[in-house]
Amino acid sequence: MNARDFVAAIAVAALSACSSSTGPSYNPDIPAAWATAVTNPYFPLPPGTVWRYRSDTPDGLETTITEVLSTTRTINRVVATAVHDQVLLDGALIEDTEDWYAQDPEGNVWYLGENTREYEDGQVVSTAGSWEWGVNGALPGIIMWADPAAHVGEEYRQEFARGEAEDFGKVVALDQSVTVPHGGFTGCLKTEDWNGLEPAVREYKYYCPVVGTVLESNLQGEDRVELTDVTAP
Repeated sequence: MNARDFVAAIAVAALSACSSSTGPSYNPDIPAAWATAVTNPYFPLPPGTVWRYRSDTPDGLETTITEVLSTTRTINRVVATAVHDQVLLDGALIEDTEDWYAQDPEGNVWYLGENTREYEDGQVVSTAGSWEWGVNGALPGIIMWADPAAHVGEEYRQEFARGEAEDFGKVVALDQSVTVPHGGFTGCLKTEDWNGLEPAVREYKYYCPVVGTVLESNLQGEDRVELTDVTAP
């Protein structure tokens, strides 16, 4: 290892120590009451809505289908909205996940857990990343603020299951314009997201009013996951 690589390794290690499971304790201010539906304009979840995304990857065409289910899941006595997410590579299923969200009375959307499975040749090969609030010390986090403008530049946890699920987010820009195959959008919110277990890997996400997530990319604007279609209930 040369001197430059050694310095880079020290920097990454320091960042990991600050941002991962070795970092400061996490004590979210859990709401005492919850809304009956997720209606945040940047993260709306009407049951029956389906979003479709595509991404051209070195391995082939990746397609993501996200559907808000009509069924719910009760987590720590909170009735959570269930979202089914499937990822296909050239038509073959590679990931199948159910995520759970709930909104507090102020309009903040909380992430309460997920059950995820990775597939190879039709067989489950991993469930890494699965977690649920209240199981093995896991805690919920904010996936979308009621007022993102009040949190620009602020780092926040989106989920917390020590050593398993430690995603962070940060609002980096407002009033963004975005063009994807589904169309052009204005007034969008831009966040920077990363995993505290791998803090060097970061991405941008764009959320647009009424529609929700329309684009994900790396910090160079490449590796784009673009919205191609939305089907309303």
